[in-house]
Amino acid sequence: MKKTLLSPTLSIPRLIIGLWQIADMEKEGRQLDPIKTAGYMNEYVEAGFTAFDMADHYGSSEIIAGKCKNNHPKGASIQLFTKWVPKPGSIDRKEVRNAIENALDRMQQSSINMMQFHAWNYADPSWLDGLLFLKELKEEGLIEAIGVTNFDAHHLRIALAHGIPIVSNQISHSVIDRRAMKTMQLVCEEFGVQILAYGTLAGGFLSNRWLGKKEPALDTLPTWSQMKYKRFIDAAGGWNVFQQLLDTLNQVAIKHTTSIANIASRYVLENKSVAAVIIGARLGESAHIQEHQNLIDIIFEADDLIQIENAIALLSPVPGNCGDEYRKPPFLTASGDLSHHLDTRPAVYSAVDKSPQRKHVYSGTVWEEFAGYSRAIKKGNRILVSGTTATHRNQVVGGTDAAAQTHFVIDKIEAAIESLNGSLKDVVRTRIFVNSIKDWEAVARAHGHRFKNIDPVNTLVQAKLVGDGYLVEIEAEALLDE
Repeated sequence: MKKTLLSPTLSIPRLIIGLWQIADMEKEGRQLDPIKTAGYMNEYVEAGFTAFDMADHYGSSEIIAGKCKNNHPKGASIQLFTKWVPKPGSIDRKEVRNAIENALDRMQQSSINMMQFHAWNYADPSWLDGLLFLKELKEEGLIEAIGVTNFDAHHLRIALAHGIPIVSNQISHSVIDRRAMKTMQLVCEEFGVQILAYGTLAGGFLSNRWLGKKEPALDTLPTWSQMKYKRFIDAAGGWNVFQQLLDTLNQVAIKHTTSIANIASRYVLENKSVAAVIIGARLGESAHIQEHQNLIDIIFEADDLIQIENAIALLSPVPGNCGDEYRKPPFLTASGDLSHHLDTRPAVYSAVDKSPQRKHVYSGTVWEEFAGYSRAIKKGNRILVSGTTATHRNQVVGGTDAAAQTHFVIDKIEAAIESLNGSLKDVVRTRIFVNSIKDWEAVARAHGHRFKNIDPVNTLVQAKLVGDGYLVEIEAEALLDE
């Protein structure tokens, strides 16, 4: 089986078996015997597909995978990658340790091959706390590698620049969803991080089964996965242009004596930042071993790639950044919102009433208490945000990376405004101060990414900032609709 280096110490197959469908099978009312179901994984292991992806919320997947690893003669070669998806809100060291120990207990392992972390709300800096605590547990030996899942390029940059040893980002990436290209690819290349691509089959839509078929109504689709990826198809231009794409993939598939599904997944592996694709398995049903082996062996010719790229060019870009489907409209989830993922998303900061017309929020930095000011004030329909640096828990976030610091600063500004019932879209003015003029372009580009189509009035000047390590400081003003 062909493998790729995910890190200097971690080599993985280019196709990972995903176990999210265990949760679907259990929701269908099926009682899965852990030992028997683990036995169905043996066929994959014998064929060289020795890496399995799961999560704390994929039903009993961790238990089943752990039994396979512990009972198989080649157990030492089996790699178990899981995820921790905490609820929004503050994260402390004890919560992280409990999550890791729970996963270890379910898998009956002494260490986790890779723990992948998901964050719901970047405006809440607790996501960075979570990663810092995972780093501590890695140094303790409970985790061999740290990955993230559904991170956008900007926040992957922040974490890496801050010294978190992330080896991979698991994200949606397919011939329909091309968000993993460009900015994400640049960050991966700069920091040596690789992509684990899921959704390469779009819930089964990228297959011969749907070629030439009438468009299904969303409410008739039988699985959460199909409901989710039908929304991706709609966002990418709709059913007619999708059928043109399927037809092109089918032409290439016929040439290579394979399937549309294999061509779709193999094409994703052409992205040099993609280490592996993740394809789901319904254990105990059909394993598709020969199909998977064929996928890895496909070698495209130049005209194949041109043909596929021409078909992709007819699609509309899926909006937003990687992972945005879980954070902001349009929510490209099964339900079209986050109702089946989250109950609530708490405010990052608590608003303090100073008078009937005036509210304050505080971010808790030492600077606020020392100098006697608040992070932001709302009076009437106006919100004023203090000059903000990349400070969190007495740390300078983002190291020497000016873009990383800028994105973290804008997250803090966003958190302050949202805590006062506004949003980043309400910002009408920003003022930017850079410590060194050499950083102006990286800072300006980061500001441009975050305020695209908001376009507040703006000033950027060089100034000597107070405090060691700070590269940028930003203040903002927002006006709410009456």
